[in-house]
Amino acid sequence: MSAAQAAPAAVELQSVSRSFGAVRAVDGIDLRLELGEIAALLGPNGAGKTTTMDMILGLGRPDRGTVSVLGMPPAAAVSRGLVGAVLQTGGLLKDLTVRETVRLTASLYGEPRPVEEVLERAGIAQIGGRLVRNCSGGEQQRLRFALALLPDPALMALDEPTAGMDVEGRRDFWSAIRRDAERGRTVLFATHYLEEADAYADRVILLRQGRIVADGTAAEVRSLSAGRSVQATLPGADRATLAGLPGVRSVELRGDRVLIQTMDSDAVARFLLTATAARDVEIATHNLEDAFLALTSDDGASAAAQGAVEAPALEASAR
Repeated sequence: MSAAQAAPAAVELQSVSRSFGAVRAVDGIDLRLELGEIAALLGPNGAGKTTTMDMILGLGRPDRGTVSVLGMPPAAAVSRGLVGAVLQTGGLLKDLTVRETVRLTASLYGEPRPVEEVLERAGIAQIGGRLVRNCSGGEQQRLRFALALLPDPALMALDEPTAGMDVEGRRDFWSAIRRDAERGRTVLFATHYLEEADAYADRVILLRQGRIVADGTAAEVRSLSAGRSVQATLPGADRATLAGLPGVRSVELRGDRVLIQTMDSDAVARFLLTATAARDVEIATHNLEDAFLALTSDDGASAAAQGAVEAPALEASAR
């Protein structure tokens, strides 16, 4: 066995299920994250993201299966300061300043990182004297990030970490996360900003109804959304004619522009250019949002399953 195989995973879930009454929030998922990975946990509301994150943080226990963090129970990893978390709400005292909040939290750890260092890393050193109540939503998220950095954790679990941040703030935040991952820190984040997952995650894990339906790089997950889109300017387009072309899955008219989802983009483009007055024809592969919709909606998941070409490196399961 190699050293990499012998080393404990940053996170490992084996056949994990969790129910709340009659609702099965997580349904038998297997997941392993290695040290230094940045992984995005995606899915619609109710897919099981928060429940999964809670079990990794030791805030909930599975009904079946096992959860381990760095080779130990989640609660043990958290108590040793090996896990940091940035959640959407809670955890802040509004009458303290930003710096006082970090100092107070630092006093709870045996060997915390320097207060000024984490303020700088989180990009909030310049507002250290500001009351938390006067901070914007994005600034409060940065403060939560600073608090999570104090124990210098091996695993960071982030739930909608950039909620409330502006575009520049989000970019700076992810630059800091990338630098930390390059030093071996594992990052697992849940987000509704699909472009963040596409741009910054090494790996995308897509949940639907408590099950993992796709697990791979963003490019591999995108490939599971079969077909391409063809757009063109075509005044007076005949929807029925376009819908009847081979391989066409849907036709959408947007004024003079037509958007066609198809399994045979070459045939559609050829028809538009030779049999119609279409101009400005564009062919595009599907993005992560297309894959998300295809794999998480009832109709889309069925269509994706029929049309997707399996990628050898991709693990897609629905256990």
